[in-house]
Amino acid sequence: MGITNAILKIREHRKSGKVAGVNFLVDSGAVYSLVPGNFLDQLDIEPYKEMNFSLTDGTTIKRRVCSAYFEFEGEGGPAPVIYGEEGDEPLLGATTLESLGLVLNPFTRTLHPMRMLMA
Repeated sequence: MGITNAILKIREHRKSGKVAGVNFLVDSGAVYSLVPGNFLDQLDIEPYKEMNFSLTDGTTIKRRVCSAYFEFEGEGGPAPVIYGEEGDEPLLGATTLESLGLVLNPFTRTLHPMRMLMA
C-alpha cells in the first residue's frame, strides 16, 4: 500500500551525467519500481525485456523492463525498473528500497536506513 512520496534521482548508471529527479509514491508492497518512459527516454535508458505483472484487482498487464541507478539522500544503487506507459505514475517498490538499503516506516511514513544483520 502506497502511503508516502519521496523524490529520488535516477540515471542510467552511477557515473552517468544525465540525471532526473522523480517524485515517487512509495509502495513497499510493490516488487519493482516504475518510472514513466519519457523520463527513461531522456536518460537514454532502454528496456531489454518484457514481463507480465499482476495488479491488485487481478488483471495482468505487460510492460517493458530496464535497469536504472537510483539515489536518495546521498545513497545509491541499481535496480530493475518498469518502463512506464502513458497514464502510469512513478512508483517506488521493494527491490529499489532494498538496493538503497532503505525501509519504509509505516507509522511515520518516512524512509530510514535498513538495519543490516549478519548471521
